Amino acid sequence: MTKRIFFLFSAAALLAPVIAPGASLAQQTPIAAPVAPELGYADLADLVIASPLVVDATIRSASRIKGAEAAGLAAGKTRFYVEADVTTLVRGATAIPARVGWVVDVAPDWRGRVPSLKKRRVLAFARPVAGQAGQIQLVEPGAQHDWSHALEQRVRAVASEIAAPDAPPIITDVGNAFHVPGALPGEGETQIFLRTRDNRPAALSILRRPGEQPRWSVALSEIIDDSAPTPKRDTLLWYRLACALPATLPERSTASLGPEDATQAQADYAYVIEQLGPCRAAPPAAAAPVSGGAGPM
Repeated sequence: MTKRIFFLFSAAALLAPVIAPGASLAQQTPIAAPVAPELGYADLADLVIASPLVVDATIRSASRIKGAEAAGLAAGKTRFYVEADVTTLVRGATAIPARVGWVVDVAPDWRGRVPSLKKRRVLAFARPVAGQAGQIQLVEPGAQHDWSHALEQRVRAVASEIAAPDAPPIITDVGNAFHVPGALPGEGETQIFLRTRDNRPAALSILRRPGEQPRWSVALSEIIDDSAPTPKRDTLLWYRLACALPATLPERSTASLGPEDATQAQADYAYVIEQLGPCRAAPPAAAAPVSGGAGPM
């Protein structure tokens, strides 16, 4: 086949030593946090992409925020201002002080109680606060997660993918689709062009041969290589596709095709969507209440 993706509490923080990207500061042994559900790749990628800073830090103090300063707090959650000693700047282009503060909204623990944050080691997904060197702002109210070696390594891997020179583009829309039937029944090739934020080329290619499983690939250049491997799940290219492509091929994409070719192009697109799988796993079903006692809040 021819080859053809906020809140200032401590002035001392402003005078603290500075942590450069990748540098580490010795800490007292932090409290081990309870095991939390693992972030799915898409949720983690969302956080890393939105976060100019990812800070590995141990919380030194946590002050509960109430009243007007807790406006907009989601039901059941508690707002804190925390100050933390930075262990490592996992992601970030500029240095930050060795002690920083931020506001975080936390959910109850498994007992339905307000959790203890002091001495807990966390990863904070954040952005700097202009003019306040010792303050950062979480990219989401709850964008603070208990640290683990595994989570830090996953964050670093995603950040490396994003920063790579050949990182796949952001998919914004689906363009035109084309289908060419083969000489034999059941044989043919469909190409579906994708639109990207920076106008880089991207296309799906689906090849069918009689008696074989359909084979699909992604081209991120002007050359489409039908033999290219399909994107692996939980990679940035998979995320760009699975989380951006619509569930069905838009009718405008096949407007220039005859009825049979349009039907085949739609079927081939559906095959790609099926192979990619959902961007995010479905939330687990709520457990039935236990008779004779109240479960955790």
